[in-house]
Amino acid sequence: MKNKINKSEGLIKKTPAYIILIITLLIILVFSVLYAVTIGSTKIPFNDVYGVVFHKLFDTGNPEIYGSGPLHDIVYYIRLPRLILAVAVGMGLAVCGVVMQAIVKNPLADPYILGVSSGASLGATLAVMLGIGTVFGSNSIGIMGCLGAFGISIMVLILANVGGRSNSVKLLLAGMALSSVCSAFSSFIVYFAHDKEGMMTISYWLMGSLAGAKWENIVVIFPLVVICVLFFTTQSRVLNLMLLGDEVSITLGTDLHKYRNFYLLVASLMIGFIVYCSGMIGFVGLIVPHVVRIIVGTDHKKLIPVSALAGSILLVWADVMCRVIIPKNELPIGILISIIGAPCFIYLMIKKTYGFGGKE
Repeated sequence: MKNKINKSEGLIKKTPAYIILIITLLIILVFSVLYAVTIGSTKIPFNDVYGVVFHKLFDTGNPEIYGSGPLHDIVYYIRLPRLILAVAVGMGLAVCGVVMQAIVKNPLADPYILGVSSGASLGATLAVMLGIGTVFGSNSIGIMGCLGAFGISIMVLILANVGGRSNSVKLLLAGMALSSVCSAFSSFIVYFAHDKEGMMTISYWLMGSLAGAKWENIVVIFPLVVICVLFFTTQSRVLNLMLLGDEVSITLGTDLHKYRNFYLLVASLMIGFIVYCSGMIGFVGLIVPHVVRIIVGTDHKKLIPVSALAGSILLVWADVMCRVIIPKNELPIGILISIIGAPCFIYLMIKKTYGFGGKE
């Protein structure tokens, strides 16, 4: 029986059309960021917004107006950082979704499928309810969530390799088991803590938000996400083979065991930093890869770059909507993404006009 990956399932099959798509998405992303920075609950004239931006970039304009004061702080310390963070988080979640779906060979996988969300929740619960991680100061919740997410990924990897080499099924089962354990511990701590304010803090953090964006965090997470995305783009052949399964891949001369473990660590590192900066934002890593597969097919060489750009655009506009949809208030971005993502995913599941890739 001949096994291959169908790489021509998408609407766009030829290379020139794919290049045009990439350029178009890049233009849309740049335009989205440039326009979104002018939108907010506080109305600021377009010229003043870009007066601040150009002053920071090229040292132009009146420094007394654009170099300090409320106008400067709103644009440079609030709006611009959260948009850049939205680009990084959207890109990272979408690509992690693609990679996780390949690692576990499951189209329903998302970046949090291997217990990452439960690990992050447990870390945040320990920080809020028990005060663990206070040494990290005001960032204790985010850092503990990051450590919990990355720590659970390491434990999943170790558990999946006990009693034999890990595979997609063992990773899923290990993730489910450890996820249940983390959820149980979180519920146990919350139940006995009797801290309503702490419960509200955890709940809000788990809803996800980009409001805490800071330049000192962005200069770390943005390069990290870009490097990881570029790395996974170079690994498209191995990710394609993962859809065929271990047995077929071995006959083709590639042992997926070490690749699967390493990819999981890289993806978990990226998710850990994303959790630290933005909390838990679901559905981006699930819905974006499915939509992009309809357009470009299942070949990861095309799937990863388009997913990265699409995820960034989605989160930029989701953040804008969160800031303006409720006057003088901000909707947690995780809620909005779920409201949009769930119906879209149900529609795709019913329509099912594309293939996930793999054996034929």
